[in-house]
Amino acid sequence: MKQDAEPDVPMDSSVTEDIESSPVTEEASQPEATPSFPDVRRVLQIPVISEGIFPENSDEVLIKAQPSPAGDQCLFTVNRSLMTGNSWFFTDFESAAGSTLAEKLFCLEDVETLLVCECTVTITRKDKTLVDWVPLAKEVGTAIREAIQEGGGLISEKIIADLPTEEEIREGIQKVIDVEVNPGVAGHGGNVTLMAVRGNSVTIQMGGGCQGCSAADLTLKQGIHTSFRTAVPRVGAIFDETDHTAGLNPFFS
Repeated sequence: MKQDAEPDVPMDSSVTEDIESSPVTEEASQPEATPSFPDVRRVLQIPVISEGIFPENSDEVLIKAQPSPAGDQCLFTVNRSLMTGNSWFFTDFESAAGSTLAEKLFCLEDVETLLVCECTVTITRKDKTLVDWVPLAKEVGTAIREAIQEGGGLISEKIIADLPTEEEIREGIQKVIDVEVNPGVAGHGGNVTLMAVRGNSVTIQMGGGCQGCSAADLTLKQGIHTSFRTAVPRVGAIFDETDHTAGLNPFFS
């Protein structure tokens, strides 16, 4: 997947985040009929990594902010490792106990949930009516810098110690795809394939009737995340590498 790169803007103590306009999630589309799943968070495309985005060997903590097209989420990429080789989805302040980075971010009034994945943090905001991320991005940048500069563990040692192996993740996710997810999308002529497992993060791809279908994003948002996390509670990030510009009903052309 390709993501647009914009000029790097070093951050200073005033925390003026570099806000990009390019998307990190699938193009927004009008919802169609989908399988009856509970509503959950959006499934993101694989985030960019910090290599090549920032100047090498910088002593400053540099951050780039990239809002989603819908404006409800923003991907913050940092020139530091936040959680090496793994990821974790924090649902609330209680789930952040012992994780300095997450605790500081949940102290911000408009932060609803957050996903930490290697050098990135994806924030979902509470107020979905706001599309201007600049004020909140400044607060997020300050919180990230404070957590890094204080030293110590950014993520709870208990979370890291209890992470399952990649094989356990793979077996659990593949089982729920075979038993629950694919039967659920088969009526649309679709299918979901597990493409990769890295640490506790998984990458999927949608095909058949789901590829390019305008309901695909909603299907992912409502069903697959819930199914995966129920079957494998310690799965972290869930990425979608589907090319939704292909297929019979592409999101956009």
